[in-house]
Amino acid sequence: MKIFIAGASGLVGGNCLKHFTEQGHEVVGTHLSFGTADTVFYNTLEPAHPDNFDVKAFGPDVIVHCGALTHVDYCEDHIEESYEKTVASTQALVTLAQACNARMVYISTDYVFDGTEGPYKEDGKINPLSIYGKHKLEAEQLVLREIANGLVLRVTNVYGDEIRGKNFIARIVSQCKEGQKLTLNLPKDQYASPTNAWDIARAMLVLLTDDQSGVFHIGSTDYMNRVELALRVLKYFPDAAYELNAIDTASLKQPAKRPLLGGFIKEKFSNLYPEFLFGTVDEYVSSKV
Repeated sequence: MKIFIAGASGLVGGNCLKHFTEQGHEVVGTHLSFGTADTVFYNTLEPAHPDNFDVKAFGPDVIVHCGALTHVDYCEDHIEESYEKTVASTQALVTLAQACNARMVYISTDYVFDGTEGPYKEDGKINPLSIYGKHKLEAEQLVLREIANGLVLRVTNVYGDEIRGKNFIARIVSQCKEGQKLTLNLPKDQYASPTNAWDIARAMLVLLTDDQSGVFHIGSTDYMNRVELALRVLKYFPDAAYELNAIDTASLKQPAKRPLLGGFIKEKFSNLYPEFLFGTVDEYVSSKV
């Protein structure tokens, strides 16, 4: 397959670029503001930008949209920018996919749910609480409506290898290795399914290879709250100095509401691929010690 990945300098996109390439596919990954040695420039909001990679000349079979504005509280206070970088960018890539007669994959989130009945299957009641969640839902519905065989993967609490090490687990591991003292004020009432970005890339390629479409929930066998997640990582660093305060979400007074019982039941995916094994937080962190 020829695969074009928008947002390949980030966590999910970077792992997709690496895995797809290793599996022998012809892959082009892009960046906007943060470039890497393996990515080229492409501005989804300016298709005519003179520095853009020529996607139509490349002729992709698949376009994967991994670019996103993921700062949930920032989105709540910057609605127009959130819409632009989530919904408008998706519309631009949908138009591009149609012009290239390409399939499209969109990365979504459990923030499309309100977190009262999680963990969720794909047919769970949609009810986003935040601007971020509402815009992600609008974008995924756009892909499913406009791309006949569109594929939406909902993921959450993603961790793994990335150049900037921005994800929650990577930051804790890095700080522990550097001997920094950690101060963690974490919600004890937010539950989710931490998932390695490498597994998301692997699952995506399996689904693409088999021409699957529609919505799939992708998640590990792990299911825990943020306090448990931090402690799961910290147990591999017995000499780490840290202060951990377990609090409830309301005490954080965050601008955006969070789905408390989030995360996924990946029954749909696992029924199709019962031999596909997801990694765990323990396996990942133990490999970094």
